[in-house]
Amino acid sequence: MLGIIIAVVVTLVIAVPVSIFVTNSYHKKVTEQKVGGAEQQARAIIDEAVKTAETKKREILIEAKEESMRSKNELEKEIKERRAEVSKSESRVQQKEENLDKKLESADRKEQSLVSREENLEKERQKVAKLNEQRVQELERISGLTSQQAKDFLLNTVKDDVKADTAKYLKESMAQAKDEADKQAKEILVTAIQRCAADHVAESTISVVQLPNDEMKGRIIGREGRNIRTLETLTGVELIIDDTPEAVVLSAFDPVRREVARIALEKLIVDGRIHPARIEEMVEKAKKEVDNTIREEGEQAALDTGVHGLNPEEIKLLGRLKYRTSFGQNVLKHSIEVSQLAGLLAAEVGVDTRLAKRAGLLHDIGKAVDHEQDQSESQSHVALGVEICRKYKESPVIINAVAAHHGDCEPESLIALLIQAADTISAARPGARRETLENYTNRIQQLEDVADSFEGVERSFAIQAGREVRVMVVPEKISDADMVLLARDITKKIENELQYPGQIKVNVIRESRVVDYAK
Repeated sequence: MLGIIIAVVVTLVIAVPVSIFVTNSYHKKVTEQKVGGAEQQARAIIDEAVKTAETKKREILIEAKEESMRSKNELEKEIKERRAEVSKSESRVQQKEENLDKKLESADRKEQSLVSREENLEKERQKVAKLNEQRVQELERISGLTSQQAKDFLLNTVKDDVKADTAKYLKESMAQAKDEADKQAKEILVTAIQRCAADHVAESTISVVQLPNDEMKGRIIGREGRNIRTLETLTGVELIIDDTPEAVVLSAFDPVRREVARIALEKLIVDGRIHPARIEEMVEKAKKEVDNTIREEGEQAALDTGVHGLNPEEIKLLGRLKYRTSFGQNVLKHSIEVSQLAGLLAAEVGVDTRLAKRAGLLHDIGKAVDHEQDQSESQSHVALGVEICRKYKESPVIINAVAAHHGDCEPESLIALLIQAADTISAARPGARRETLENYTNRIQQLEDVADSFEGVERSFAIQAGREVRVMVVPEKISDADMVLLARDITKKIENELQYPGQIKVNVIRESRVVDYAK
């Protein structure tokens, strides 16, 4: 048994190293075979890559050669085309040069011909001048005067005769016109008023509220603009806060809303507490105050004109005219003035003075509501006034007077004609209606320019707000007879070139002064 074990052990001892050796030899052989195969495969891949690269290289070279050939062909073709164009251009230029040479030759021939003609004409002129000189010398010998002396004598004689006759005729015509003017005074007045009554739009649509300091602007605007938005929403008026120092501008077409906003803002500034709740309170107070003022002004207007029995709503509408202006003229004051003028005119012609005053007071009542209407249904203040008078049961005579005071329809009564005249007289009264500064200064400058454009005028001055122009003339150049003609010429030029209300007086002054000193 022990021998068997020893034999097994010995066998194992011998077998293990042998097995290890055999195994290592096998693995080494297998490894060598794999490495050899990999090297052969790598060499094959490299050879294939080299062949592929050579092929690609040849293809690229071939493509490059082909592209080079195409480019060369295209370039040669383009060069040929450009050479052909250059050749054509050279031909055209050569042709133009030949044509130009021909034209220059023709021009030279014409110039030579013209020079020859001018020489012939000059010779003829010299002959004519010589003959004319001989004729003048013969005339001077016969008359005993030089040609210049004869010309001056003739012109002065004719000029003096014409001036004297013209001035005499002009004075006689003016005297005759003045004699006939009294007979046609009413007719001329009505025609002039209707011609000069122009429809302008110069409404006042803003009010300015003075501030104690510029810090108040920030308080009026409020946090994130809440105060100014509240005030604009409640009053319907736009507040313009700009760089104007210590002032806020209120802009709105509705004069009553603008007045409410003005009063409310002034109260807020005095109170000092400016926030949305306080703004609402002040706006309500301002509305009540304006309503009371409107009612009181309407009642006072009716009392001043002696018009009784008006509907309370008509009185309110009259009161609203206090805040309405037209051409810078307060409409309520204008209506009162028209009422009083109509009453005076009615008394002169013998018609009902009370009816005339009532029509005069109500003739512009449509202006109290003309800014409230929708733009799509816009009506004139005349149409609105007619509707108001019909609504409150005014008489047909008053309705017709309101409808016809601007000529929108034919007047049906003498009172309607009186209202037209009174309305125009009130509007045309000097100072009644405000003119813009630019128009005023332009008109003054134009008047002086017209007067200065005449010869003999030394200087001119437009005075009395452009209703008179005084023209100072040079005594040595303008005689007394010339003054009459000059005044007439200036008047005609003003009438033809300028637009103006009423009439303009042209006053021509000729003054001679002699100064000496006693020693």
